[in-house]
Amino acid sequence: MENLIKNAIIKFEQEFMGRGPDEVKAFIVRDLIVIRLKGVLTPAEKQLAKTAEGVEMVKQLRQNLIAQGRDRLLEQIQAITGAKATALFTDIDTQIGERVFVFTMDRDLSVAVK
Repeated sequence: MENLIKNAIIKFEQEFMGRGPDEVKAFIVRDLIVIRLKGVLTPAEKQLAKTAEGVEMVKQLRQNLIAQGRDRLLEQIQAITGAKATALFTDIDTQIGERVFVFTMDRDLSVAVK
């Protein structure tokens, strides 16, 4: 299940962000799905992130794109897990080029993983 989630996130990043991350790891921890993406910034975002104003621009752009694709992403997670995602949290660290997604689910998924 973690591998299917990882692949869905890679595809989402490619389609919505214009490029995929260098590395993705997905973890199921009870009723949470935690996904860590490395190497997510485009060359243009790396340049923008050199100033405080640019960091905010990159973060805002990424948040807006997630908002547009949120429903699709939640549907994909539900299709993979069979559980409903009750919330989605995400943030990006522009200094190291990493992004984290955290989905809260309506039930414990760790039982299904074992």
